[in-house]
Amino acid sequence: MQPSDFEKNVARHIKGSKPAPVHLWDPPFCGDLEIHIDANGRWFYQKSEIKRVRLIKLFANILKKEKDKYFLVTPVEKVGITVDDVPFIATEIDLVTKGKFPLFKFTTNVGDSTYLEKDHQFDILFKKSTNEPQPYINVRSNLFAKIDRKSFYRLVDFCSEVSHGGENWFGFHSNDIFFPLVKSDKLD
Repeated sequence: MQPSDFEKNVARHIKGSKPAPVHLWDPPFCGDLEIHIDANGRWFYQKSEIKRVRLIKLFANILKKEKDKYFLVTPVEKVGITVDDVPFIATEIDLVTKGKFPLFKFTTNVGDSTYLEKDHQFDILFKKSTNEPQPYINVRSNLFAKIDRKSFYRLVDFCSEVSHGGENWFGFHSNDIFFPLVKSDKLD
């Protein structure tokens, strides 16, 4: 079986495991591909789960989000895919020192690492039905990872009560920036 033109372009333009410069590419839209990323970060092609880690990493490296849509992009073509929530899951968390201040490093299910070093890089939403926290970290460009439960609990271990904006908040510091999780008076 011969590889498709899309597969040839992907293979030609992706080297190593670093994300491609998709922000520089604006090729024509070539249609939708039956690739789907579920809410648990699992990748599917035509309803069959993709199990080859190298293939998932390859696709993750050419993933781009424009407005509310996701695409796999090469310099010459762009195909649409569907994503249930966000494309990645942050599965590991470490407290490291980079420069002057300690900060958190997150690693995703596809091997991307990102440091929590800027405002607006972390977000926490709460499910309306259960009030369960859903924390997210910006991985690159406008691609986010949902922080898995064990990593979130590790993050919570570093939290403390801090006066922030004239109110008491329960949150954590990374790169000397305070990230509030919940107002102190909402804690049980």
